[in-house]
Parts: sequence; C-alpha cells; structure tokens
Amino acid sequence: MRQAPSPCAAAARTSDGAGDSGRSALRVAAFTGGRTAPSARFRIRQYIEPLARLGVSLDERASGLGAYPPRNRALRPAWLAGVLAERLSQIVASRTADVVLLQRELVSTLPTLEGWTRRPRIVDVDDSIHLHRGGRAARRLAELADLVIVGNDWLAEIWRCWNRQVEILPTAVDTERHRPMPPPERPTIGWLGSSDNLRYLEAIAPALVRVVTRFPLVEIAVCCDRRPRLSGVAYRYVPWSPAAEGRFLSSIGIGVMPLADGPWERGKCSFKMLQYMAAGRPCVVSPVGMNGELLRQAALGCPATTLDEWSEALSSLIADRDAAERLGAAGRALAVARYSVRALTPRLAELLRRVV
Repeated sequence: MRQAPSPCAAAARTSDGAGDSGRSALRVAAFTGGRTAPSARFRIRQYIEPLARLGVSLDERASGLGAYPPRNRALRPAWLAGVLAERLSQIVASRTADVVLLQRELVSTLPTLEGWTRRPRIVDVDDSIHLHRGGRAARRLAELADLVIVGNDWLAEIWRCWNRQVEILPTAVDTERHRPMPPPERPTIGWLGSSDNLRYLEAIAPALVRVVTRFPLVEIAVCCDRRPRLSGVAYRYVPWSPAAEGRFLSSIGIGVMPLADGPWERGKCSFKMLQYMAAGRPCVVSPVGMNGELLRQAALGCPATTLDEWSEALSSLIADRDAAERLGAAGRALAVARYSVRALTPRLAELLRRVV
C-alpha cells in the first residue's frame, strides 16, 4: 500500500556500538506509564531479565497512578498533582543511574518534568503521540533526548524532523512464551487486543457475517478487556488477562488485525500481528504501516482492505487448511528470526550503551 509522503527528509546519523556482556554493568532507569500499560510491558518489562545477562540493569520506574488521566474530570487536578509528586520522587531516586529512558511523556500528552531527569536521556516511542496537542509534548521530548528509539519506519520519519539521532527497534514478541500448537478442529477466527481498538474489528463485522454464512462451522473469538459490538455475529468472548493471551492464541486458527488507514494507524507497531505470527497462526490484516512491511517480508498471511477482500481472504484460509498452516509456519519463522525478545535484546543493549 502506498504510504503518505514523508513529512521530513532528514537522515538519521548512526554510530557503532556493542552490547556484549564483557563491558561494565550499565544502570538504566526506565520511566513507564504504569504496570498495566502495554508499551511498558512489551518494550521495557520483558527485557529486564535478558538485558541483565548482557550486563544491563534495567530498573522500571512505573507510575502507580498511571500516565493517563481519570475519566472523571473533577478528579484530574488531584490526580495530576499526585502524579507529579510521585514522578519527582522517582526522578530524585534515579540520579544514580547511568542512563534515563523515558517511555513517552511522563503525563499523557503534556510536557512536564522530563527535563528534570538526568542525562544521557533516551526517549522510546511506539505510537503516533506527535498527533496529540499539536505535537508539543513530542517535540519537547525530542529536544531533550540524546537518542530517540521508535517502533517503526513511519515514526522514524516523523521524529527525525526534530532529532537526528533516531533508531528503529520493533516491539519484540516473546516467542518462548507463545509457541505453535496444533490448530483447533473447529475453524476459528480470532481477534486479540484492547477495547480502544475494537472499532476496527467492529468495522469488518459484515465480512465476518459473510464468512460464517458460507462456513457455518466457523467460530469468531475475541479476547479483550470488554465485549465488542459485532452486529449480526455470534462470537466467543474471552476476558483479557496476560495469562489468557497464550491460551487464546492456541484456541484460534486465523488471526485478524483490521485497521483504518490514517496517521495514527501508521504509527502502530503491529504487535497483535506479531503475536499471531509467534503462535504460528496465519493472519489477515489491513496492509497499513508496519503490517504491510511484515507481509512483504514473508508469505505469512493475506492483506485485506475492502469488506469483499476480508471475506475472500478469510474464506480462502478456511477452505485450504494446508495453505493456512504453511503461512502460519512462515510467520513463526520470521517472528523468531527478527522480532523475538532473543533477537532484539542485543540491539537494545547496544542502543542503551551508545549514549554513555
């Protein structure tokens, strides 16, 4: 799929580095949005143990109050005061670290105390946060950073407008935790994700109706923190939890990742797709941003844009189980080789050491 023109033609300057365990221990204080934030879990927390084996001590400073404001506006002033007090205490405690890693802004969409953290300072971004409030917080983060790490090519183009030191590190999937299991006997189409993204799944409900009408034995399954509104579609609902993810992926035969085609979606790092791949499941996805890049790297699934394309792609995988299994195996191989925690940990260690 054709991408929108790059907003900036600046080129990133790179330098050589190494992440071997023979170097002295490196202490990194990583400020994240909280224990439940997906980006904290996948771009920070799952690296703690493997980085330790490479001589990097990663200490997560998670916000107990969360980086996102409460829905009740009346509570927001008190919440903000509490978050800033909490963060100030964490900043003081992080003074002994060799490197500070800021995962996005300390308070969602607002520039606050980021400049009070010590340098060298790395900023990690895995979403199009530059679209919030005219990009004020994003530009401020870029100005403060000695290095910016982003999750995909689209984000790299944006952030290189404000900081030439930008490197790409995809979001890693744990291929040891997610392993291929025999597909279920009953053909099952599955969607895994957060309720913020349910609108994309709900948009392809008419295509799912067509598939189930054509193949009455097909089951639709959804793992999320709330139920979707799938008009005319019967489905199995699995409440999301970290433990439920693995069981859910084993229970489906095909994974789907529909998206709109806009600047917010181009900033996504295809983690849902990578989870399907790690589990050895073929996928049907909107070829937007990094999704399209993954599809070009291996024959691992099918692109779909229109409702007709969605119904035809899903129907073809249901009708040809052998082809579906070949696609799933190819996706698994790519996930292990290029996008696994094991594959990407040395790269992250090298980037952390580069700024010291």
